[in-house]
Amino acid sequence: MKGARRRAAVLLTSLALAGASALLWAAGAEESVQLKDAPGRDLTTGRCIICHSLEYIPSNAPAMNRAAWQKSILKMKDRFGAPITDEEAKQILDYLDSSYSGKS
Repeated sequence: MKGARRRAAVLLTSLALAGASALLWAAGAEESVQLKDAPGRDLTTGRCIICHSLEYIPSNAPAMNRAAWQKSILKMKDRFGAPITDEEAKQILDYLDSSYSGKS
């Protein structure tokens, strides 16, 4: 029984260290994502990073237009509880539409 507990403790410690390493890697990777400089960038960065990587924005941009960004912002706000006021949602939408809309 003692051996089983020790193996379990080692496994749990290894998992905890792996999880911490993954978080540190993700934080480092996130620092390399820089959104385009335009009005609304800081607000967009501050609100979006709370729930997901900023990489979501440029990676989805080719398939997005103003209506698609608006739908996404509303989903984040209404379904996922993103802490965004209506005024902030409009500013974020304006930023995403002007900087990251690839679909006509």
